[in-house]
Amino acid sequence: MNTTGKVIRCRAAIHWKPGAPLAIEEIEVAPPKAKEVRIKIVATGLCGTEMKMLANPNSHNNYPIILGHEGAGIVESVGQGVSTVKTGDKVITLFLPQCGECASCLNPGGNFCVQFKQSKTGLMSDGTSRFTCKGKPVYHFGNTSTFSEYTVIKEISVTKIDAVAPLEKVCLISCGFSTGYGAAITTAKVTPGSSCAVFGLGGVGLSVIMGCKAAGAARIIGVDINKDKFEKAKEVGATDCINPQDFEKPIQEVLFDMTGAGVEFCFEAIGNPATVAGKAERTSLNWFLITWQRSL
Repeated sequence: MNTTGKVIRCRAAIHWKPGAPLAIEEIEVAPPKAKEVRIKIVATGLCGTEMKMLANPNSHNNYPIILGHEGAGIVESVGQGVSTVKTGDKVITLFLPQCGECASCLNPGGNFCVQFKQSKTGLMSDGTSRFTCKGKPVYHFGNTSTFSEYTVIKEISVTKIDAVAPLEKVCLISCGFSTGYGAAITTAKVTPGSSCAVFGLGGVGLSVIMGCKAAGAARIIGVDINKDKFEKAKEVGATDCINPQDFEKPIQEVLFDMTGAGVEFCFEAIGNPATVAGKAERTSLNWFLITWQRSL
């Protein structure tokens, strides 16, 4: 059935009001307008960003809203003027758009496209939404809104990927992988032969380890209280893995003893800034609190 130019009815997870759980609802998704793309979402990740927004009733003011920013799917149709993707292409979503024309995009050291500000309104460029539910407009989130079976996003917030790429895996490149890997390569600029410590061995932490390994770090120490994560961490590049609960002394002292001088690069991938405040002394020459604003 050809759905080009037609309203699509599908399911989405809607956040109706502060403090409420997500609700699976039937919604209507309008066709894409100029420079927009409508995508069938095949896979999406659940990022810590959404978890914090659901837990914090003051995290945003746009309700109802469809969250989700870590997605991959297939282009269903495109609006007028779209040239970078076509119907049938496999794509991943970009919560940080890349217009390629603003000062930030043209600066080799920047990536915070000025059009990102538009996403905070929860609306598309024309000031309207492409989502409705029960006759009411629903806000977009982060240029993406991947918690929906279909979504409409700007062309500058999507990129084409290899046709054989497994969408259930590459969706993580939209946020988790790029954040962690970029923290090591772009933000920290880990040097060959250096020592690194990574606190938190979830998806972002593992991506940091891969970045440190790619940069040529000689020693990469993974730190986590869940030992079940150690095998995977070593598989992707960690040389050592330790559990702070196995030691009586503070973990920063353990790292100092292991290396003789503390590690040169230290990454917090737990999502708890207090980790840095509590461990900075004698742990590392350089601490990097991983946030997507700095790492991509």
